[in-house]
Amino acid sequence: MVTNSRLSDIATAIRTKALDIGFAACGFASVGNVPDIVYNHWQSWIATGKHASMGYMERHASLRRNPQELLPNARTVISLALNYYPAESMPAANPRFARYAYGEDYHDVMRRMMGELAQYIQSLQCCDCRCCCDTAPIFERYWAVQAGVGFVGRNSQLIIPGKGSYFFLGEVLTTLELPASQPLLSQCGSCRKCIDACPVGAISEDRSIDARRCISCQTIENRGAIPAEVAQRMGRRVYGCDTCQEVCPHNSQATPTTVEAFKPNEEFSTLTYQRLCRLTQEDFSRIFARSAVKRAKYQGLMRNVEALDPKLFE
Repeated sequence: MVTNSRLSDIATAIRTKALDIGFAACGFASVGNVPDIVYNHWQSWIATGKHASMGYMERHASLRRNPQELLPNARTVISLALNYYPAESMPAANPRFARYAYGEDYHDVMRRMMGELAQYIQSLQCCDCRCCCDTAPIFERYWAVQAGVGFVGRNSQLIIPGKGSYFFLGEVLTTLELPASQPLLSQCGSCRKCIDACPVGAISEDRSIDARRCISCQTIENRGAIPAEVAQRMGRRVYGCDTCQEVCPHNSQATPTTVEAFKPNEEFSTLTYQRLCRLTQEDFSRIFARSAVKRAKYQGLMRNVEALDPKLFE
């Protein structure tokens, strides 16, 4: 039998190792059913169609309810955050890509790093682990809050106090029963800058996003035509949107990532509007071979380019 003292030491060692690997935060939450208020909020979001064309968000309701459906006998959710904030943004005169897509696809980076952490955990104590990073239906922001990593802002982003919201989230489910961290409460106060700044009014007062209007969803997830009311407000945005994060006061404390994989290559950094207009399928495959931009596919990116106003780039 593993003593509480031993488990506490293991938790400390895991957090230390996570930070050594490169994660910005690591916390622990005890596995259990997601509360009705959280689960019902998700169901309401689906029922009202705010998930737009993202049909995959409708599936696996029981798996979302309890992580033990993803890993039998899971006792702890280890929540991890990885900083992706770039040292420099792309030139203001160029088409704008969301900062999360500047470098290598975060799924690949997170999987490598979480895999290393999982191996370390199993070297400390015999247990089962499962790593998740947009690869399983789990309420990652809820678990990040429970694990004391951050709180959910009005823009629906996970915000880490003193660090901001430019973070990828991932989870390691484990059968180890580690001491739980203290959950965090919202620190938005009366601030509503993200709601007021959203170009398309996609942020609801209940901290949910209407993906039917969201520029990020429409330029990345949508496989059809971009709605006219969204296209008219894209500005220079060609892939994703960072506006709600850019105006968030918590991001005044954001610091550049030290993860080399998230730094853009020169060809990506110098993509002008004129070059994008002439982009071929071969160019796309080369430039975005290891990028999250692959999600939109060549046809989707070119659709986005065509929706931009050429006068903005004269």
